[in-house]
Amino acid sequence: MTSCEWAAAVTAMAIAIAQDRSREEVEFLSLLFTQLGDTLATLAVEPPTCLS
Repeated sequence: MTSCEWAAAVTAMAIAIAQDRSREEVEFLSLLFTQLGDTLATLAVEPPTCLS
């Protein structure tokens, strides 16, 4: 996939997730996915020993 295709796919997913949700729900999901991404980035750098 090219970077443009990834951007389009992520945008389509965000629109699908946000559809029929309140502003508060979308804000919460935004925070949740940000935390998920940050945690995955941390684990990529320093995997916990409990996963081995």
